[in-house]
Amino acid sequence: ITTTSWAYVVITEEYYTINLPSGTSFYGTGEASGPLERTGKRVFTWNTDAWGYGSGTTSLYQSHPWVLSILPDGKSLGVLADTTRRCEIDLRQESTIKFAALSAYPIITFGPFDTPAQVVASLSHAIGTVSMPSKWALGYHQCRFSYKSSERVLEVIRTFREKGIPCDVVWMDIDYMDGFRCFTFDNNRFADPKSMVDDLHSIGCKSIWMLDPGIKEEKGYFVYDGGSENDVWIKKADGSPFIGEVWPGDCVFPDFTSERIRTWWARLVRDFISNGVDGIWNDMNEPAMTTTTKTMPESNIHRGDADIGGVQNHSYYHNVYGMLMARSTYEGMVMYNTEKRPFVLTRAGFIGSQRYAATWTGDNLSNWEHLHMSLSMVLQLGLSGQPLSGPDIGGFAGNATPRLFGRWMGVGALFPFSRGHSEAGTVDHEPWSFGEECEEVCRLALLRRYRLLPHIYTLFYVSHKKGTPVAAPLFFADPQDTELRKIETTFLLGPLLVCASTLPDKGAHECAHKLPNGIWLPFDFGDSHPDLPVLYLRGGAILPVGLPIQHVGEASLGDDLSLLVALDENGKAEGVLFEDAGDGYGFTQGDYLLTYYVAEVHSSVVSVKVLKTEGSLKRPKRNLNISILLGGGAMISSRGVDGEEVHFTMPSEFEVSSLVATSELDLKERLETIRPIPDMDEPSGQEGTELSKTLIVLKSGDWFLKIVPWIGGRIISMTHVPSDSQWLHSRIEIHGYEEYSGTEYRSAGCIEEYKIVRGHLEQSCVEESKVCLEGDIGGGLVLQRHISILTDNPKIVQIDSSIEARSVGPGSGGFSRLVCLRVRHTFTLLHPTEVVVAFTAINGSKQEISLDSGEVMLEGGLRPNGEWTLVDRCSGLSMVNRFDHRQVSKCLVHWGTSDLNMELWSDERPVSKDTPLRICHQYEVTQT
Repeated sequence: ITTTSWAYVVITEEYYTINLPSGTSFYGTGEASGPLERTGKRVFTWNTDAWGYGSGTTSLYQSHPWVLSILPDGKSLGVLADTTRRCEIDLRQESTIKFAALSAYPIITFGPFDTPAQVVASLSHAIGTVSMPSKWALGYHQCRFSYKSSERVLEVIRTFREKGIPCDVVWMDIDYMDGFRCFTFDNNRFADPKSMVDDLHSIGCKSIWMLDPGIKEEKGYFVYDGGSENDVWIKKADGSPFIGEVWPGDCVFPDFTSERIRTWWARLVRDFISNGVDGIWNDMNEPAMTTTTKTMPESNIHRGDADIGGVQNHSYYHNVYGMLMARSTYEGMVMYNTEKRPFVLTRAGFIGSQRYAATWTGDNLSNWEHLHMSLSMVLQLGLSGQPLSGPDIGGFAGNATPRLFGRWMGVGALFPFSRGHSEAGTVDHEPWSFGEECEEVCRLALLRRYRLLPHIYTLFYVSHKKGTPVAAPLFFADPQDTELRKIETTFLLGPLLVCASTLPDKGAHECAHKLPNGIWLPFDFGDSHPDLPVLYLRGGAILPVGLPIQHVGEASLGDDLSLLVALDENGKAEGVLFEDAGDGYGFTQGDYLLTYYVAEVHSSVVSVKVLKTEGSLKRPKRNLNISILLGGGAMISSRGVDGEEVHFTMPSEFEVSSLVATSELDLKERLETIRPIPDMDEPSGQEGTELSKTLIVLKSGDWFLKIVPWIGGRIISMTHVPSDSQWLHSRIEIHGYEEYSGTEYRSAGCIEEYKIVRGHLEQSCVEESKVCLEGDIGGGLVLQRHISILTDNPKIVQIDSSIEARSVGPGSGGFSRLVCLRVRHTFTLLHPTEVVVAFTAINGSKQEISLDSGEVMLEGGLRPNGEWTLVDRCSGLSMVNRFDHRQVSKCLVHWGTSDLNMELWSDERPVSKDTPLRICHQYEVTQT
């Protein structure tokens, strides 16, 4: 079936390949970590609780089986695999898209069109455009896991007001509940939520509250009792309710695939909103739980309605569960009040979720890599039809440094959705928590956002109506310019260009920014700062700007309006402004004002006027401030009345040159006199260890490794480059590749700071093919590790570890205490149910250990005979771990939550200078 905009093809096979012209660039794939351009990458659509994900993680919280292709000539094509099942998107072969799923599915192509914006708009009209957000939802949001009491919540928001830092929303994580029971409040810490909300509303702040899908299995708990009476829970294959463990303990889960059950949930939401709740946060809805597979069994049964697939097992509905929960929550908010626009934030989602909810990029890390990735991730979501997204500003896990937090706020304040959020156990991450310099940058950044809210709100109206992204990659300005396609730190908000820096030692003003062809004029609000992005306006554009306010409720339609004008090469410019009540649905009945402004030069006289309007809302009487950008940050200004034509004379070329030169000099002097945010490795009061310090990078042949010497020399990332597969699973201070000096779980050798014996640390990031690390584990012992990518066979990583005696007490006979060298690697499992550990044992038997085996200790003749293999049958890849079995007395396999621990144990014995303990082993990735 074909139309002028898309073609629909039913695929009867599991695999689909489309070959495009050489030089095609790929984007999209929805919520994906790593680079903006997806060429050479692979993604698996399987919604996954991916705490602390890395650049190589292939399954995150949402699934978008969608690829945007930019052809060599700039024309664009979109391809959607219309399947809810687990789907592989393989873009590793040059200019080739491959989809693979476990059953037949339709392929829908959009285009080719002249521009990528047309492709995204066409996709959005097929899957649904974003719901128009309330204006307050586009303000700044402050969140933490968790603000522990209503007193603390009010204290935080009052501090925002006292310090003059804009904020519109505060968030309540799960600790507001009574024992993590959804739809309840803790009687001590949140005894009167309605009173707290009234206090918040009185100072212009909204509140958003979390609701998870896991309902505590507890008789007497009204939600559980009501759900059981109405038969709403997901079933096991035997027909009994499935029980999984989440925050409250044993839980049951509503089957949102049924409209009857969604209505049951919506009524609970309706009643919950009556407490003064302004918005709902749906978390843990992949659905996530504390099992080995990190979700419920695929054999579970959903009683879905016929129009969405009918009765199916969980593998069919897994990827849409979160979206259907968000839909039900959205409908519950509408049920409570049809005159307000619902605000729902969902962690899990599927392509099309933007109809019901905003989203964020999940549990990221407080480091510079995740700051950098956050730009690409927001842009990818926009290219996949979800324009209302943003990251946890400052990073969720770990402690931000002052400069990292300030720099992240600088760019995060310009994302479509702007929210700061941090994990329990970290230092405070409010804007004033990192010193005065950082606080000032946050204040400037958020005042910028609020001045730009008229423009951002207009972009969302256009996105709602036409399906275009709110934030777009730089190549949208000129799809034919291939040099723009890989740029990740610059993005567009309509004609507004934001140039950021994600380099710790360079501000945006110090970076060389590639600009698209045409006129791009820099400007600021008198707020330029080394730690803020640089702003440009495209020639030919008019940008509407509001007043610097503390929250959306402070503004009114009668406030002064400013227009920034950047004339094009023909002396013309145009812009648009959408205005309405800021909430509700009057705009759908014509109760809005859409103004098209134009500017034009005639004989050195600039005229600015209203070209046309739409909507029945009467234009308010207000002052109009107009500034013509001249270049270099210089501008000339005039005042008038909105709706009336304004004229003023352009300066001569000589005067323009003088104004530009003066402005550039003033800006240079200003930036030189402002002290950038001081940085430090650890903020005062740090309670954990973060990953924003100097990394060692080993990069050669088939491998790319990252090592953190200050946390036990841990290898936190092991990427196999040819297959683009990430093998190690590392959180902030556990997992990855670790070593221990005893049989106890956290014996010495894990948390000690290692020093570099051979390797160079003059640079911020060492990049070599080998390194030697050494850690003091006490008692005259050192744990030494040589890590190398073999020069004669670069397919292999070798790690040679040993415990050596450097100085042993004179009464010991030259021997140390009893030690055991344990090598522990925690591998990432993308497909836990399809992974086994396979080997031939010393006794000759063939062995396979799967997740059903739990923990297995292999000793004696049951040990692998020098090699064991982690086999991923779904990806077709295997990780082979080879070792000398004479050095290994035991092997341990332990299945965790979406990961697998494999350990090698030496003998337990004393060591001397001449008799160290040693385990030398190698890794290689092969095709299964």
